[in-house]
Amino acid sequence: MFEARGTLRRVQYRPLGSSGLRISEVSLGSWLTFGNAVDEGKSVACVRRAHELGINFFDTADVYADGEAERVLGRALSAFPRDSFVVGTKCFFPRVRDRARRGLGRTHVLASVDESLGNLGLDAIDLMQCHRFDPETPLEETVQAMGDAMAAGKVRHWGVSRWTAAQMAEASAIASSLGVPAPVSHQPPYNALNRSAEEEFAATAALGVGIVVYSPLAQGVLTGKYAEGVPSGSRGANAGTRDGMWDLKPAQIVRSARFRGVAQGLGIEAAALALAWCLRRPEVTSTIVGASRPEQLDANIRASGLKYGDDVWAAVDSALAATEEG
Repeated sequence: MFEARGTLRRVQYRPLGSSGLRISEVSLGSWLTFGNAVDEGKSVACVRRAHELGINFFDTADVYADGEAERVLGRALSAFPRDSFVVGTKCFFPRVRDRARRGLGRTHVLASVDESLGNLGLDAIDLMQCHRFDPETPLEETVQAMGDAMAAGKVRHWGVSRWTAAQMAEASAIASSLGVPAPVSHQPPYNALNRSAEEEFAATAALGVGIVVYSPLAQGVLTGKYAEGVPSGSRGANAGTRDGMWDLKPAQIVRSARFRGVAQGLGIEAAALALAWCLRRPEVTSTIVGASRPEQLDANIRASGLKYGDDVWAAVDSALAATEEG
């Protein structure tokens, strides 16, 4: 179900947890790009190229550019058959015009579902994700709200972002007791500069939850985009997006240079190696990338199906460790 139908078949697919969905190993996200640092024409071009390459998972959130990212993505995807793409969006954070409405209470969840459907121009959201855990709302309320949205046909599956394995396990147990579907996906940050998410990969996968990682390129730092400073027109040069770029620091720039040295020795782009590094873990279903130009996606999908032995990954670890020690 929902496996991409495209003219190019280089990208490969993996099952998303227990959902029955198969999504591309490389996915296109819209954080810090659509409706913000990248104009609509370029955003549409990126979506079109992604679809041509076989990328079938597109990730966004209601809070990205205060809803404009969803609207741009929806307009871009309207040109394609509905069964050729999977859309994931999120709710939790307040919106600019209604700061009081936030969290994962029933009222906010169901209102967010309806608003995202309108923004995206869709009849159903394929994957509705809880953008963060909400300690102020009983988990039973959140799980039931997701179940009701699915029963109404507005949501097909639900997942979470930046939850612990224990929180996901509790949600799954509650879903079972309520007779509603359990979460099928988790979205943590993960890349060669920040691998802390690995600590809970096994526990997450054991729940039947697929892991879709974001920031696999460290927001472009691993590619060398910022090796010589911050280019004009980049996300790092945009005051509205730079605050969210936590890897844009001098120490990380140095570490990324060592990483690119390994990629150069292999004769491959750093972006492809960075994505393949994430995908070396069988628990990872997909890697979400951002793009401001279509040709970036051509380089990114070269990671799909790319396999290296332990010696290469050991070389990556050694390069990064050497930077940390030095």
